[in-house]
Amino acid sequence: MTTSAVLFDVDGTLVDSNFLHVDAWQRAFAEVGSAADAWRIHRAIGQDSARLLRDVAGERDEEWTERAKDAHSRLYREQAGRLRAFDSAAELLRAIAGRGILVVLATSAPDDELTTLREAIDADDAVHAATSADDVDAAKPDPGILEVALERAGSPAAEALMVGDSVWDMIAAGRAGVRAVGLRSGGVSEAELREAGAVEVFDDPAALLAALERVL
Repeated sequence: MTTSAVLFDVDGTLVDSNFLHVDAWQRAFAEVGSAADAWRIHRAIGQDSARLLRDVAGERDEEWTERAKDAHSRLYREQAGRLRAFDSAAELLRAIAGRGILVVLATSAPDDELTTLREAIDADDAVHAATSADDVDAAKPDPGILEVALERAGSPAAEALMVGDSVWDMIAAGRAGVRAVGLRSGGVSEAELREAGAVEVFDDPAALLAALERVL
């Protein structure tokens, strides 16, 4: 098996941010007059924000949707100081890059959030390229972000590996024809990740780093 590029989701995969998003979304829903249970929000984390809103609150008009998105962005930014990379996240990226394999960050986060997340990881020296939700019309589980990531890496899908923490990452990888590995660090079970298409599942970046020779 030849691996020429590894595509990484970021939220919940490299950075311990999923539950900050859950909190920000729950408070955003409250601000726009629609109480939402935290567990329902968590189940939708990792998707395109428009899909997340529909899954949690049903169909709403454009004005309501924009107010909810803006509230989430503001409330999430207020918590930026709490962001931390998972143990060994930076070491994992550097270990992959050190093998001559391209590392691409492929996330559903908008550009401004991605900048903050990259600062938390502190391993830009190992990152070849990055994509974000701003690069496509619809983010995960649509495969567009992964297709852009493959293009920026100059890698065919058959030679790439996707690493993510959500079922949406696994589904997007399958649609793009990319082999996928799941991490439990975002709060999703091994069974669900495998059912969505993960060929292997690890606890977190440290566990993946320990098994890297076997996975690549």
